Amino acid sequence: MSLAVNNLHAYYGQSHILHGVDMNVNDGEIVSLLGRNGVGRSTTCKAIMGLVAAQGTVRYRDRDIAGLRPDQVARCGIGYVPEDRQIFPTLSVRQNLEMGLKQSKKFGRWNFDDVFRMFPNLAARQNVSAGVLSGGEQQMLTMCRTLMGDPDLILIDEPTEGLAPKLVEQVGELLAEIARRGVAILLVEQKLAIALKICARLYVMGHGRIVFHGTPAELAANPAVRQEWLEV
Repeated sequence: MSLAVNNLHAYYGQSHILHGVDMNVNDGEIVSLLGRNGVGRSTTCKAIMGLVAAQGTVRYRDRDIAGLRPDQVARCGIGYVPEDRQIFPTLSVRQNLEMGLKQSKKFGRWNFDDVFRMFPNLAARQNVSAGVLSGGEQQMLTMCRTLMGDPDLILIDEPTEGLAPKLVEQVGELLAEIARRGVAILLVEQKLAIALKICARLYVMGHGRIVFHGTPAELAANPAVRQEWLEV
């Protein structure tokens, strides 16, 4: 098992956000974390990465990583693509990608050619300052920069938020390619069609707790869960 989370609680100041979350992601597996906005999905990713105060057990490849700094978690082999596209706006696209490398000029499963083949518009603008890219291009850049660090598990938070349909399709193709290269994915996603299409298993979250765990087919067969926790 790649990632195992048990009885995870997380807080923002005095606010108790996560209430005993249990979940796991196996090696090479795509797992979706679904739910309405504000239920704690992003906080779950941040708690795993050490970005928010948390209590409970987070084990990655039989190592307890709870309490580690975010950079230490990353060096264990976990990548994180945040929802807010944290690019370096004054650096070029290519320089942003280089910032993702754990060691300068040392590539793993991903290199510049891979990224630029997947996203030709990044290739065309590789020497342009990242701050002038569109929101969709910045999202692509954030995902690709994380991949340059060659993680074995990647947490991806709302990768298609606000993207045009064509870019949504490209992101879906990238997620599939990530999985084909043996990288496990924990995907937080609002668009159910994409999440259900690519994942092997899923968790549904409500009010900071896991309220359902199963396969896409099992969720499809459970209209009560969809109506209470997913549908608007």
